[in-house]
Amino acid sequence: AMADPSSFASPACCLTRHLHLRCRVDFGARALRGTAAFTARAEREALRCLVLDTKDVQVFKVTVNGQDAQFAFGEKHSFKGTPLEITFPNELRRGQEAIVEISFESSPQSSALQWFTPEQTSGKKHPFLFSQCQAIHCRAIFPCQDTPAVKLTYYAEISVPKELVALMSANRDGEAPDPDDSTHKIYRFSQNVPVPCYLFALVVGALESRKIGPRTLVWAEKELVDKSAYEFSEAEAMLKTAEDLAGPYVWGQYDLLVLPPSFPYGGMENPCLTFVTPTLLVSVAVIKVIAHEISHSWTGNLVTNKTWEHFWLNEGHTVYLERRIGGCLFGEQFRHFQALGGWRELQNTINTLGDKNPVTSLVINLDEVDPDVAYSSVPYEKGFALLFYLEQLLGGPDVFIGFLKAYVQQFAYKSIVTEDWKKFLYSYFKDKVDVLDKVDWSSWFHAPGMPPVKPTYDMTLSNACVALSQRWIKAKESDLGSFSSADLKEMSSHQIIEFLALLLLEEPLPLSHVQRMQEVYDFNAVNNSEIRFRWLRLCIRSKWEEAIPLALKMATDQGRMKFTRPLFRDLYSFDKSRDLAVKTFLEHRASMHPVTSMLVGKDLKQDQ
Repeated sequence: AMADPSSFASPACCLTRHLHLRCRVDFGARALRGTAAFTARAEREALRCLVLDTKDVQVFKVTVNGQDAQFAFGEKHSFKGTPLEITFPNELRRGQEAIVEISFESSPQSSALQWFTPEQTSGKKHPFLFSQCQAIHCRAIFPCQDTPAVKLTYYAEISVPKELVALMSANRDGEAPDPDDSTHKIYRFSQNVPVPCYLFALVVGALESRKIGPRTLVWAEKELVDKSAYEFSEAEAMLKTAEDLAGPYVWGQYDLLVLPPSFPYGGMENPCLTFVTPTLLVSVAVIKVIAHEISHSWTGNLVTNKTWEHFWLNEGHTVYLERRIGGCLFGEQFRHFQALGGWRELQNTINTLGDKNPVTSLVINLDEVDPDVAYSSVPYEKGFALLFYLEQLLGGPDVFIGFLKAYVQQFAYKSIVTEDWKKFLYSYFKDKVDVLDKVDWSSWFHAPGMPPVKPTYDMTLSNACVALSQRWIKAKESDLGSFSSADLKEMSSHQIIEFLALLLLEEPLPLSHVQRMQEVYDFNAVNNSEIRFRWLRLCIRSKWEEAIPLALKMATDQGRMKFTRPLFRDLYSFDKSRDLAVKTFLEHRASMHPVTSMLVGKDLKQDQ
């Protein structure tokens, strides 16, 4: 089997199949402390050792079937961490299982965890903790085989201060007082569907819930819970639509959790408990992100990329399903409009990264490359473009969803690579092999830059955005009077976002143009995060100094990397705001999410 370049584990020798985690959350020390007991199975004869991934984790003791075992740390790697080598007291036969129990403590600097003081929360009274393990940060909580090639079930008992609530990427299994500490209580969780380590998730805080569907609670701090319940009320309808498209939902509960504003992503598909950014509460993208995270319940969580080099298998299929859900709810023209927006987003990303950059290939090489540094919209949007192109080539949406459903059924509970996907595509469409053979697979998979072919898009909803953006691009000073607020009368928020996105693909507009745009459209007054983000980028690129404080505020009030990184990059590129951007970043760095702070630091040439 091909090795995972992002992990030290060798699952071909020994496989961890179940985890029993018992740990205590210590807000004072900013540490998780406890035991991780793995059920490990020898995959070859005469097995004497198990290698696990760790990163900044202390290990105090290891036992194998209750007997003390020797362990040693290997050499530390810059982003992969440090391998932990455990020597078994007795060798295992092939197929034999052993319980490997590790006493560990995470570091306050763990790249997987963000700790908040009470002042940093909405309620201001209690501390807060959340984890983000994707791609390779689970090893920064406890030692594990931190590769998506390995899936395990888990049971967890988490001791937290009794005024707080703990939630995990698992079904809730009750709570009880902590017999060892009267100020704590223990929450229990069980995840009976095997999951890769990157889907391990924990959150602890003063959380409340509202029931919004037969299998859905929304969790948030008290201040946000009612607004969140209202915004996410479509979840059950989307779940049902996804089940029609992809097959039965196997995870039991589908809860949503609204995190503090520094959460680095729009959403994270943790099983049973999707994590979302509060920026969605002031956004039209709420449907898009929820549809995306729901879709991951099939593509990503059930069928999983075997290494992060094949991340497009997770994300391309999930974007495809997300847009199919959008099509079911809002019509086929809307699906095409979103699809074309994705193509433009891909153009934008490739403009930023460069069309010769190896990370713009669909299948990438991660030898000595940090997956967090390689992360971009490419696996999402180039992956989607390939599937959309194949849908058009092979007979349309109804034919292609048949393939997708069969693909999920074929590879459910497994981890696969691109070659597995392609072989299955050929076997499913065995009567259309001549059509498939015309696809330029080598360019689609391995060439950097834009794809070799552009799919066909219905332009109905895009035409208004294109027309208005062209008016602004072609306008001379003397034409600026022809614009008025009526220009946006017939346009949806989605179309306004697309209008701004189109302008961002062009050379910066003259300063007089963005000033006039503010006069007639008053974008500064818009709270919608997707519109505001693109509008502020447009202003900074046109060197409008009045926008500097607004852009800095948006870059630091929330920490979603999709917004924060481009805003900081644009502020850094503008001579009038460069020093202030660096100064603001350095002031906020300590309270930023560890991955965001690392990546913005690189963007602003401040990496330590």
